Amino acid sequence: MLTIGYIGNGKSTNRYHLPFSLNRDHLKVKTIYARHPEKTEWEKMDGVLYTDDLAVLMNDDEIQLIVVCTHIESHYEYAKMALDHGKHVLVEKPFMLSREEAEFIFQYAKEKNLLIQCYQNRRYDSDFLTTKKVIESGKLGDLLEVEMHYDYYRPEIPHATSHFSKYKSYLYGHGVHTIDQVLSYFGQPDKIHYDVRQLLGPGRMNDYFDLDFYYASHKVSVKSSFFRLKPRPSFVVYGKKGVFVKQTEDRQEEHLKLFYLPKGHPDFGKDLPQHYGVLTYLDDAGIYHEEKVVSEQGDYARVYDDLYEAINHGKEKVIQDRETIAVMEILEKGMKECN
Repeated sequence: MLTIGYIGNGKSTNRYHLPFSLNRDHLKVKTIYARHPEKTEWEKMDGVLYTDDLAVLMNDDEIQLIVVCTHIESHYEYAKMALDHGKHVLVEKPFMLSREEAEFIFQYAKEKNLLIQCYQNRRYDSDFLTTKKVIESGKLGDLLEVEMHYDYYRPEIPHATSHFSKYKSYLYGHGVHTIDQVLSYFGQPDKIHYDVRQLLGPGRMNDYFDLDFYYASHKVSVKSSFFRLKPRPSFVVYGKKGVFVKQTEDRQEEHLKLFYLPKGHPDFGKDLPQHYGVLTYLDDAGIYHEEKVVSEQGDYARVYDDLYEAINHGKEKVIQDRETIAVMEILEKGMKECN
């Protein structure tokens, strides 16, 4: 059993963590800390202690893992505090404010013989897992280009933001998902081209980014905007013999917003046939094929499974420190494009 305590009792904890940590028999959620635990729109979980005393969380010898689900400005402070109290740590993304903070906290954890990791749950998105399956099938032939889109139509957000903030930018808040997907699967690129802008003008919120990752034989593009009335396909993959288009994104978040939770619902997050991607290719005989690809099952709880194995059984962490440090460096460089 891995016993967990949370710092923060907002949307991050209640929507993107608890539905998954409470859905594993080898995990136990014991305590949730919040400054004002009585002031929340989220229903309290049975059997969980809610407290406004951080010492209750930190000094509990039963708690092995502390999960930091607060604003990015406090990630470093809480993570270091947890390590100082002998706890392993899982930190929401973006992991830290900078590469420098990330490097220090990873080294600090190693010195204390503890694990710290970023919550890169989007590695377990259905659309990403399905795209990897198609690439690895070989049906596309040699890989040429991958396009990854993460679009919204939420113009009210940038319109309501009158000043520029590096840490509350679109790149920091949303690019962190797809950038990690790129690095986790394709590795470190030879070079990156950055196009990071404020569509409403200088000094406003960053609301657009387009990053190109160049590899020896292919390119991966990550594009996102707050002003896409009709979103682009989640993934488009081009090879020398074919193309794969996955129009819709992973459905876990869609179900979470409807409070249709994974516990007791085996169809949680599953794609229906209308969500399946389309693979079009020529086989070795030059025969044309077009077929739907049954989507892989996404499951954000796999981040917790990975940590459970690392903490309780000494297995290597799936989400590597060097990958998280590389993501932080890319975020920082990208924000230098803004003004």
